Amino acid sequence: MKLNQMLAIAGLGALMLVGSTTVMAQGRGGFDPAQMRERMITRLREQMDVKDDAEWKAIEGQISKVMDARRDTMASEFGGFGGGSRGPRPGSTDANSSSTSSSSDQGSSRRRSSFFGEPAPETEALRKAVDDKASSDEIQAKLSAMRKANKAKQQKLEKAQADLKAILSPRQEAVAVLNGLLK
Repeated sequence: MKLNQMLAIAGLGALMLVGSTTVMAQGRGGFDPAQMRERMITRLREQMDVKDDAEWKAIEGQISKVMDARRDTMASEFGGFGGGSRGPRPGSTDANSSSTSSSSDQGSSRRRSSFFGEPAPETEALRKAVDDKASSDEIQAKLSAMRKANKAKQQKLEKAQADLKAILSPRQEAVAVLNGLLK
């Protein structure tokens, strides 16, 4: 199971990397996640060889649900992927990166957004409990809440994947597997 998750994550990362070649040429400031997602979806339609617009509309809707659920799952599992640091990074000139608790709390959502999106509230609550050196009981409660939320997000992803698989032909399913949408 862990190997499948890691392969899916690596596949999605590779897919995003390949799809962002043009973005990289434009420089970091020109990154537009919506454009990248649109290019990925257009490429999937071409790979799946869907000519009928009505058929594609149904497939695209399910693909979007899988992508959204996968993003939410990854943000939960990785806590925003690197968003856990407080204070400035070495060499950072970010004025919002002060390590004082009040400014760190005010700017935390900006600094903690990441590749996988905003961390879940349960992740933030656990991070705050750890940072505040909360009691073991409080940390255990936050861990439990985070695990429960992660499980719900995983179930949502699995349902979205099952719904997508149900409307695909075997060839289209294979394309979806190769692109990391399905297992």
